[in-house]
Amino acid sequence: MGTEDSMTHGSGGQSRLPASRSEPTSWLALAGICVGYFMVILDTTVVNVALPSLGRDLHTGVTGLQWVVDGYTLVLAGFLLSAGALGDRMGAKRVFQAGMAIFALASAACGLAPSIGVLIVGRLVQGLGAAVAVPASLSLLQVAYPDRGARARAFGIWGGVAGVAAGGGPVVGGLLIAGFSWRAVFFLNIPVGLMGLVLTARYVPVPEGRPRGLDLPAQAVGIVALAALTGALIEAGSLGFTAPVVVGAFGLFVVASVAFVVLEHRVRQPMLPLGFFGSPTFSAANAVGLLINLGFYGELFVATLYFQEIRGYSALLTGLVLLPQMGMAAVASTLSGRVMARAGPRLPMIVGLALGGAGLLGWLMAGAHSSYLLLVAPLVATGFGMAFTMPAATAAVMGAAPDERGGIASGVINAARQVGGVIGIALLGALVSRRATFITGLHVAVIVGAAAFFLGCGLTVVAVDRRYSERRVP
Repeated sequence: MGTEDSMTHGSGGQSRLPASRSEPTSWLALAGICVGYFMVILDTTVVNVALPSLGRDLHTGVTGLQWVVDGYTLVLAGFLLSAGALGDRMGAKRVFQAGMAIFALASAACGLAPSIGVLIVGRLVQGLGAAVAVPASLSLLQVAYPDRGARARAFGIWGGVAGVAAGGGPVVGGLLIAGFSWRAVFFLNIPVGLMGLVLTARYVPVPEGRPRGLDLPAQAVGIVALAALTGALIEAGSLGFTAPVVVGAFGLFVVASVAFVVLEHRVRQPMLPLGFFGSPTFSAANAVGLLINLGFYGELFVATLYFQEIRGYSALLTGLVLLPQMGMAAVASTLSGRVMARAGPRLPMIVGLALGGAGLLGWLMAGAHSSYLLLVAPLVATGFGMAFTMPAATAAVMGAAPDERGGIASGVINAARQVGGVIGIALLGALVSRRATFITGLHVAVIVGAAAFFLGCGLTVVAVDRRYSERRVP
């Protein structure tokens, strides 16, 4: 997770640890937070390679398999904002532990599922557990690392753990399926979740917070808005954007979004203070979170199809050839934390977005029979650019919000990223839906993904504060 030196000094030579906390305790607190996040991110990629054998075992078709993947995304995106507010209300540590426990129990249910219906329900509950845990994990990092430089490095390691989980998911899944069965993909979460619960209970400090109302009406319409948008994008992939159910879902998203804004203007203690978006840094960094996930996860989806459907690679081999992209994430995220500690989040965001966009354009060299070696540099650049940007954008959002509202700030950036991923998969995936024109669609898809990265780069240059200060939005 990084070297000892990278975590022992903050900016300006200050200790990165609070005076009351020892070095081993701080490491174990970070490990407890990161283990839970590792489990959540691993499950976003490890399940994909299990789908063929899972479908054969449970006698289900493509629609059932889509909901195994998309049901998790739907609930995760829909509940992130509410879970962030819940963490601010009830305490981030308590909510984080609850999320991990829900996720581990749901994983056991998925591993034991006798039918596709039970498995889909288990995946929905997994998404709920993930939504509860992820915003709280960032709030806990804020408390565990009050020093600016130490916090930046912690965000880098947190992002690096996500990179390891996402990059290792396809390979781990392929190995588990080859050695055991698809059920092992879910059972793996149980010991990982227990480890995270033990470390968090013992070593993570309890945040101090101010009690706040739950703002239930706004939470309800917020969930409806995000769920409607996610569902519309999922169904548009198979039904088309003009299908009545898709148009209706988009309409519901618009109505619920307007209702959310109206409600937040009227309540005394809103779940999401709209004044947050008066900060250019907060607004731009959230937009960057959406754009990088749109480009990256859209590209990852079409790249997986390219290697399996066009090049004929197995699931395990596909995971291995994607390692140059996914494996760079751990290195780049940790390096991003180091750079942030000295220069703030703006520089790594600009560099990462520009490099990632260039990497996506490198996919224009891909053809039906082109050498894999031509794609190694684009894969590396895309993976490094994404991972170098993500912790910095997250830190920019969290730094712009008061510590006591860290849960909702985390919910906003993670919801933005999740929705970006859904849009990217739906949009770029639609461009390669026909095998006869796959390569042409692939080229258009990577241009769209690169444009998202470059747009994010432009927003960062214009709107993200050059200084890395502890200024907060009201």
